[in-house]
Amino acid sequence: MTSFQQARIDLGSQLRGLREAAHLSGKELAERLRWQPSKVSRLENARQTATEDDVVGWAQAVNAPPDTTDELIRQTLALQERHDSWKQRYRSGLAAIQEDMRDLEARTKLFRAFEPGIIMGLLQTSEYARHVFRKVKRLYSAADQIDAAVRVRMQRQEILYDRNRTFRFVVPEAALHTALAPQEVMRGQLDRLLAVSTLPNVEFGVIPFGRELPSAPINGFWIYNDAMVGVATMTKDLVLREPDDIAFYVQAFDNYAKVADFEEEGREVIIRILRDFRKQTPH
Repeated sequence: MTSFQQARIDLGSQLRGLREAAHLSGKELAERLRWQPSKVSRLENARQTATEDDVVGWAQAVNAPPDTTDELIRQTLALQERHDSWKQRYRSGLAAIQEDMRDLEARTKLFRAFEPGIIMGLLQTSEYARHVFRKVKRLYSAADQIDAAVRVRMQRQEILYDRNRTFRFVVPEAALHTALAPQEVMRGQLDRLLAVSTLPNVEFGVIPFGRELPSAPINGFWIYNDAMVGVATMTKDLVLREPDDIAFYVQAFDNYAKVADFEEEGREVIIRILRDFRKQTPH
């Protein structure tokens, strides 16, 4: 067990102790915090990494003394610091990362994402996701939780059908050609993109080959509302909250979106790639 996971277990145990000392069930605490009951269980059982807001809300709900709250915040910030290391995160479990993402997404109304070489997790089919997780497991020596990770990733996608949320996705055409799975899986993934691009609250843009890019597509990034940007590198998951950083990535996203094809034009690019995949498949 990694020190990161042990620290998460220790924090979960403390949170459980505070809840029990307040004579609250998990369901009762969740109602006070306006959370799903499953979130209380995930935090207590170290299946999700607590945020500062999580522990402050928890402490207030159980009437914890100020020094206890301060200590919980200290532990959480230290945990979040280590959480940003992908090596630590993946070794703590693929499914746990998906739970963390689902919690972040539940707090987001406007999603803007650019990915240069992979289909966004919220748009992946289960089989495409399975092949991605297998590669992640090999690269990061992650805990073998592929089935659970795929299941949570599919559950995360229910948020796409919430009309109160807006999703804007942009990828270069190269991302749709990148074979992270066998061709039959890639074809199913492209069919999925055609379907989801018709949802009224989803914009899916493709930058076709040959179109000049506004900047080199080095890393993918996600903008959550106007409050946070997540930038994934090979070894770190950067979380940016400074207004200047957020404004920079909003502008970068807008620049990519300006040269992308959306709606029918974007779907025409996907259909053309589908035809290419079919030509390459032996009968």
